[in-house]
Amino acid sequence: MRVLLAGASGVFGHVLTPALLEAGHEVVGITRSPDGVRAIEAMGASAVVADVMNREQLLAALEGQRFEAVISQLTALKKAPMRNKDMHVTNVLRTVGTENLMAAAKAVGATRFLTQSMIFGYGYGDLGPEPLTEDAYFGPSPRKSFAEHGEAMLRNEQIAFSEPGIDGIALRYGLFYGGPATAAYVEYLQAGKLPLVKAGTAAFVHLADAASATVAALERGRGGQAYNIVDDTPVPFATITLQIAEEFHTKKPRTVPAWMTKPMPYLNAFITGRYLVSNAKAKEELGWKPQYPSYREGVHADAQG
Repeated sequence: MRVLLAGASGVFGHVLTPALLEAGHEVVGITRSPDGVRAIEAMGASAVVADVMNREQLLAALEGQRFEAVISQLTALKKAPMRNKDMHVTNVLRTVGTENLMAAAKAVGATRFLTQSMIFGYGYGDLGPEPLTEDAYFGPSPRKSFAEHGEAMLRNEQIAFSEPGIDGIALRYGLFYGGPATAAYVEYLQAGKLPLVKAGTAAFVHLADAASATVAALERGRGGQAYNIVDDTPVPFATITLQIAEEFHTKKPRTVPAWMTKPMPYLNAFITGRYLVSNAKAKEELGWKPQYPSYREGVHADAQG
């Protein structure tokens, strides 16, 4: 397929773009900058220069082009979000940006539209002892300070599913690690900026597995469906962080009580929450399974280079 990819030069884009190319797809990445063009072209893809937040500019840049699919991997997260305000720009990208990309999908004749969603649409905090399936509640959190994030994720998926003639698919990724994401953990650990809180359990996914799942969804996903993209082994945030520190020989992170992270409520929520998520639907319908079923294999592979 000829694929238009928003976010091609981002952290995930640097893993997803090569995966799409290796699977035989033609990729054109959207970027706002000359640096983005160089990064996209260095991966073997083509680039178009436009700001997805400017609909008129985006449509003008794509005029006369045809694509079979559009993929959105839009975020504005240069570093891990600590406070709720850190998610504001990403929330706008998930709403206005997704609306603009859907308009572009219609203009270029696409029949498939994939969008980045996240497991946090199920809520923030302790989500219970049973693995969440795609049929579970997804939307604004009852915790008011977090509600806008869930609203943005829900709206993002609604836009993807809304257009007749375009098969919209939402990929609800777990917390990313692997490749450039693991490199960011290492950087934080070396700087002593990643304290440990021994609480909570989260669903993670290696970026290579997130990319292979995205390729599978592009090729085999059903329109109007969401898929949880997580590995097989939920784990406390502290556990995977310690594994990275050990494998990469960084400074050992210090352990702090959970209450010390409360001034950073977004960080506190995903470090101390319980997020058990099922990947059974993705395995069954997409024919996908993670290459790294747990953080142990994934972190070790990263450390081996």
